[in-house]
Amino acid sequence: MTFRGELLHIHRAAAGAAAMEELPEASLTAGVGLDGDRYASRSGTFSARHHVDRQVTPIEAETLAALARDRGIELRPDEHRRNLTTVGVPLGHLVGAYFRVGGCVLYGGRLNVPCKHLEGLVGKAVMRPLLNRSGLNARIVVGGTIRTGDAIEPVDRATLPS
Repeated sequence: MTFRGELLHIHRAAAGAAAMEELPEASLTAGVGLDGDRYASRSGTFSARHHVDRQVTPIEAETLAALARDRGIELRPDEHRRNLTTVGVPLGHLVGAYFRVGGCVLYGGRLNVPCKHLEGLVGKAVMRPLLNRSGLNARIVVGGTIRTGDAIEPVDRATLPS
């Protein structure tokens, strides 16, 4: 698989249902999450059902554009509740794969599933339109700092430190 995408937005929320805060850069801690985010501190709405692959959640800007174009639903990057907004990254193809965001390495664990909770927070009927395109639940394998504008590209597992 070959692609080279870009990180457009970084967001975090300090607690479940709290407003998302946009950041120009953020620290990712391997095995934990995005520093200061509700899922890293286990204070998110779904933290009781924590999953190792829900340490950071990217979503495609292309999905947001399609939602507006095809359904007339505007969902801003601070509304979708995912940590990272990407462009040019085939997130659905990254389940079971490693990829680099800036100097960090993530592992795509599973597709994110939209929920009624999101609809309640944003007041928009987005659950059905986001089925199978609600982003990716990812594990942080190599931590560090990420910045908007960072490149996103696949990583060969054989090149990773063991």
